[in-house]
Amino acid sequence: MKTIAMLFLAALAGCSTTGGALTVKVPVPVECKESMPPRPAMPTEGLKPGGKLFASTIALQAEIELREGYEGKLRTALAECIAPIKPAAQ
Repeated sequence: MKTIAMLFLAALAGCSTTGGALTVKVPVPVECKESMPPRPAMPTEGLKPGGKLFASTIALQAEIELREGYEGKLRTALAECIAPIKPAAQ
């Protein structure tokens, strides 16, 4: 009986000298809170088939500018969603 008690105490003593807790950092997915920018109304959507060439050209040029601005807003929203999360201050 003494032998079993000694083995049990030795086992407990061995468990207490393992060196402490181990910290493991695991990435956790987090929901993106960035809102989708509203899509602007494009000038070419209002064009009628068979319209004047000059009006179509002006509408197409304006649409290019609008699309580039919208693309910039989308890229900004995407950059916010994929940016690394800053750890909370402890």
